[in-house]
Amino acid sequence: MPHSRTNETLRQRLGRPESGWRERWYTIIFEADTRSGRLFDITLLIAIVASVLVVMVDSLQGVHGHAGRLFIALEWMFTLLFTAEYAMRILVVQRPLRYVFSVYGIIDFLSIIPTWLAFFLPELAFLIDVRLLRLLRVFRILKLTVYFDEAEILYRALVDSRRKILVFLGTVLIITVILGTVMYVVEGPQHGFTSIPVSMYWAVVTLTTTGFGDVVPKTPLGQFITSLTILIGYGIIAFPTGIIGAQLAANILRRPLTTRTCTHCLTEGHDADAQYCKHCGSHLPEYQNDRPEVAGGSAGSSRKDT
Repeated sequence: MPHSRTNETLRQRLGRPESGWRERWYTIIFEADTRSGRLFDITLLIAIVASVLVVMVDSLQGVHGHAGRLFIALEWMFTLLFTAEYAMRILVVQRPLRYVFSVYGIIDFLSIIPTWLAFFLPELAFLIDVRLLRLLRVFRILKLTVYFDEAEILYRALVDSRRKILVFLGTVLIITVILGTVMYVVEGPQHGFTSIPVSMYWAVVTLTTTGFGDVVPKTPLGQFITSLTILIGYGIIAFPTGIIGAQLAANILRRPLTTRTCTHCLTEGHDADAQYCKHCGSHLPEYQNDRPEVAGGSAGSSRKDT
């Protein structure tokens, strides 16, 4: 499963300690397969969202004038919390520089450095708004969603449909170029269609049925083409939904997806009827199925047999 591959990549790139307090904290901070790891990520998610809300509310002049000191105290509380977390991430890995210069490491650093810079160098206080980059850290916590079968099924459907979606997007691009070129010829610069790229912008806005109204056709032929474009747009919007929906149905009937995790090596994604870990060979705990049965196919039978 994707999350297992992600954990394995982290172990190889960052270097997981073999034992001691660093190994325990590595499991809590970098992996959400354990109860303590999930609790850590949920707490971190709450802190991230709360800190972003503080920054947003503090930007209101009326609120800032009445509760400015409170927001300053909250900001320092979140900054110290995220600084301690950042330091712990560096301490518990065997290759700290790889974490520091990774995408998430850079985002983590940018989420705390503005407050410290504003404290030591007041002339750089304008950088304080960069704190909103903390919201990007939410993507780290989204790994929690793999603990739901539905999220994994949706992920697989999107991956399996990627080629069909690329073909669909290519077709839409071709239609956009054709419509843009036709409207450039029909309407011309005198009606606002000053170039083919501008006409393509009109085609995109019209196909998506957004209709900003900044570029509109004036001639009867152009208005007729616009009407056809809107009708084509309604049909195009339904295509991705049908593609992904069909793939979802196929994946649901294909096989059961579980989040069974080996308590020894933390590898997950074992089949519902598996008895031993496919990675280290350890005995797996009994699979507890408390989710509704999947109708039809081998998925239903596999869950019933467990």
